[in-house]
Amino acid sequence: MTAEYSAHHLQVLEGLEAVRKRPGMYIGSNGSPGLMHCLWEIIDNAVDEAVAGNGAKIDIILHSDGSVEVHDRGRGIPVDVEPRTGLTGVEVVFTKLHAGGKFGGGSYAASGGLHGVGASVVNALSERLDVEVDRGGKTYAMSFHRGEPGIFDDDGGEKRPDAPFTPFSEKSELRVVGKAAKGATGTRIRYWADRQIFTKDAAFQLGELETRARQTAFLVPGLELVVSDDRGGERNETSYHYEGGISEFVEYLATDAPVTDTWRIQGEGTFKETVPVLQPDGHMVATEVERTCSVDLALRWGTGYDTTTRSFVNIIATPKGGTHQQGFEQELLKSLRGQVEQNARRLKVGSDKLEKDDVLAGLTAVLTVNLPEPQFEGQTKEVLGTPAVRSIVSQVVRKELAARFSSTKRDDKSQASQLLDKVVAEMKARVSARAHKETQRRKNALESSSLPAKLVDCRSSDVTQSELFIVEGDSALGTARHARNSEFQALLPIRGKILNVQKASVSDMLGNAECAAIITTIGAGSGRSFDLSQARYGKVILMSDADVDGAHIRTLLLTLFFRYMRPLVEAGRVFSAVPPLHRVIVMNPGSKPNETIYTYSEGELHALLTKLQRAGKRWQDPIQRYKGLGEMDADQLANTTMEKSGRLLRRVTVEDAESADAAVRTFELLMGNDVAPRREFIMSSSDKLSRESIDA
Repeated sequence: MTAEYSAHHLQVLEGLEAVRKRPGMYIGSNGSPGLMHCLWEIIDNAVDEAVAGNGAKIDIILHSDGSVEVHDRGRGIPVDVEPRTGLTGVEVVFTKLHAGGKFGGGSYAASGGLHGVGASVVNALSERLDVEVDRGGKTYAMSFHRGEPGIFDDDGGEKRPDAPFTPFSEKSELRVVGKAAKGATGTRIRYWADRQIFTKDAAFQLGELETRARQTAFLVPGLELVVSDDRGGERNETSYHYEGGISEFVEYLATDAPVTDTWRIQGEGTFKETVPVLQPDGHMVATEVERTCSVDLALRWGTGYDTTTRSFVNIIATPKGGTHQQGFEQELLKSLRGQVEQNARRLKVGSDKLEKDDVLAGLTAVLTVNLPEPQFEGQTKEVLGTPAVRSIVSQVVRKELAARFSSTKRDDKSQASQLLDKVVAEMKARVSARAHKETQRRKNALESSSLPAKLVDCRSSDVTQSELFIVEGDSALGTARHARNSEFQALLPIRGKILNVQKASVSDMLGNAECAAIITTIGAGSGRSFDLSQARYGKVILMSDADVDGAHIRTLLLTLFFRYMRPLVEAGRVFSAVPPLHRVIVMNPGSKPNETIYTYSEGELHALLTKLQRAGKRWQDPIQRYKGLGEMDADQLANTTMEKSGRLLRRVTVEDAESADAAVRTFELLMGNDVAPRREFIMSSSDKLSRESIDA
């Protein structure tokens, strides 16, 4: 290491050096997954040729010497000279990054190869790579050693990666090594992975290869893939060939009894995007082009509960989904929700709504989309990123499902009815399971923690709806008991001011009856052991008097929550109730009933009185000033503070770590053990406080 850092310290990696320096960027890892990814790159190129209508058979051979060979019957890699580089097409494909025939030049309508790095990356990470091309009645050949073209001296005719290698010194040569049968075309690629790059335990996985070959055969009806394994001394050969396409794939994947037949959904849509297009003069110009995206989907529901979904883009598997899968799942949920709502009376669903898991239970689906130049997130192509595909897939699914559900055919109506019964049954089972879990949680908390006797609990076990009001004193409890909605609102009274936990030890806090009652009632523990998922209430609302003592109690409670139950605050589940300060009764003339208006501050009261005076309206004197919650009757408390339709709540939040640290410092200053800084703060800030704002 040196303190000097200038331009001569920078490195520029030329050609395939970058691939060998950082292989994980291109193939994900240097273990078995990366080794298999290299093989997928070569196989996918062969499959792209088959999808384009060139060749109907691909051979994949795992040789006993550790090499692998892929033989397709496509058009063959071009052997003529590429004008800008002066190199043959074979050398360009295997030595130049971002070079190929899949950048919109018209050779492929839709392909899995997009970045022009697949074959060249495999070449760079191979100790030896041999390619043979059948074109025009001739067989052309070229060899590479770690990406560099040259000639291996294969003594005795047996190909070995450690054979003497002579690189081309002046000009590369694409050799003609034989004659090809009349009309025969294709490419044979055999390579030995470089053990300088890959780990010792990296190996080709026959199971993964067979799964991929079977999957590809399903996706490309009529294509035959033959996998041969010579590594065990005897050749083990398996052929994969299907004519039924993805419908047959779904039947293969599904293991449970069917609820519906396999539904096939097909359609297409167009979208526009701006992409660089190569002009005849060699320049790239941003051009708006119209793309066509075709969608092919096969799905069926079974009696089981597992979900099996496979998604593909141009035959490339996208195991982590992307915009096409998002559009499919979103529209599937939306369409079935609509059907359930239309049949709500027959299905007896009440107010519950379907969730995605209800719809996906027992579903087996294969989704494929084909489009020119899709955008993947990274070279490994595990996630599709093209935004427009989401809406196209949604539109196709929406249209076809609507037609399926509105069909008058007996089989379609029967299957649609059975499907709705299944997803509604899943929804009811989920709701029942959640209710049972909440009941058990409350039961366990009651039995093991001995909930405080003064807790006035609610009936609902739905955490998302339930609310806990921490109220000040028994008088407020009496009023709140009549004002609350007992279905989802619970009450816990506290006596006066709780312990200042900022100055107390943990043992003192736990020994304090009021603090212990609050922690036990919430049921999620405290401190480091606090588990937000175990909280028994969705909202905790602090409801204290609108005076100085009430504010002090609220501060003490917030100190407890902030120090020992902070995740509850960070989740935005702690609130402060805002009871009114004044009640103004506006007198109306004649038989018209008087109007009651509540105000929440002195300034709001004066503004209201000024407005009424200008309008020539009178009000009852004296204006009622609430000193505490106990002065309000149940109806007033319900209308102003507890009913969701009329109340005002202040959410207590912690915006970020910086503000949290500031809050800790403020709590420490105002509530901590050190008296001198607090005295100094009060003395220095007293002139900023309005005496009129202090409630006397």
